[in-house]
Amino acid sequence: MKTVLTAFVSIVSISSIQAQSLPGGFVYLRDIDPTIVQDIRYFTSNNFVGRPLAGYGAGECVVKREVGLRLKAVQQELAAQNLSLKMFDCYRPARASLDMVKWSQNGHETAAERRYNPRIPKTELFRLGYIASRSQHSTGAALDLTLVDLKADNSAKYDPSRPYADCTAPVEARPPEGSVDMGTGYDCTDAKGHTAAPSITPDQRTWRKRLVAAMARQGFVNYSKEWWHFSLPGAGGAAYDFPIQPRRN
Repeated sequence: MKTVLTAFVSIVSISSIQAQSLPGGFVYLRDIDPTIVQDIRYFTSNNFVGRPLAGYGAGECVVKREVGLRLKAVQQELAAQNLSLKMFDCYRPARASLDMVKWSQNGHETAAERRYNPRIPKTELFRLGYIASRSQHSTGAALDLTLVDLKADNSAKYDPSRPYADCTAPVEARPPEGSVDMGTGYDCTDAKGHTAAPSITPDQRTWRKRLVAAMARQGFVNYSKEWWHFSLPGAGGAAYDFPIQPRRN
């Protein structure tokens, strides 16, 4: 998630950490609840930068333990409705946020990048509050996620060779995300991606409200400019820069 951090504390850098050796208080979400779907997009090229971000050595959701336990509670509620959470991003190494800064300043803007920023030049994303060089994700208390309808056909896969429409287009024209239609794709830096955007359909608005309500029941707060971004007040603390490594079974 590209997000704003209003109160950022000093970065704790742990660059030589071994696989599955996490700082105190951090856990792999898969160890808390393996039923939660994970699609960690910054580990892949299917994101607004077009390549894996620095520090993402594995497609694993890492969070503070309290955050993971509350996500498990949300998942248990959703399971009774044939729904599941789907994680796009969890803990983010601070170096990944700096990687975003470099990307925004590289002087290039490709067609694939414009799919995520159809109306806003990427140099403006910081000023408008869509990207910050210091992210709350680095504390382990912020998340990017959506809902999956477990009864639906979620088999369509992203094809990097296809000329998809931008993130504000109808769901049939956007890159597939294997989730419910929230009105925009993930990481869509557009007014339509604001949680209360008036330009979405009633069904899309219902899904957004359903997600916000389910998360709020466990204390999570939504960021108004991004329907997918949530944080748990009081669960953060220091920001970290340890890389995300593969989880051992």
